[in-house]
Amino acid sequence: MDAAMVTAIAALLGAPVAAAAAVYGTRGASRAAREGHVITGYDSLTAKLVGERDKAEQDQAAAEARATALEREVTRLRVLVTQLGGTP
Repeated sequence: MDAAMVTAIAALLGAPVAAAAAVYGTRGASRAAREGHVITGYDSLTAKLVGERDKAEQDQAAAEARATALEREVTRLRVLVTQLGGTP
């Protein structure tokens, strides 16, 4: 066997090994990209949920304030009806 034959055999054996390494590397990169998209999606969903929660809390506080104001108005009107001689 001369050097050219050894080089040819090494090239024939090395090509499939290099191809397998490339496929394995691509699979790892795809997995990393997929996991990156999952984390980004999770962060986006979390931010949206936090925003909705904050808005719901603000809406609830506004509704409670409105209910308190209406209760005061009812009490004021009951007193006024009683002062005018009526029965509330």
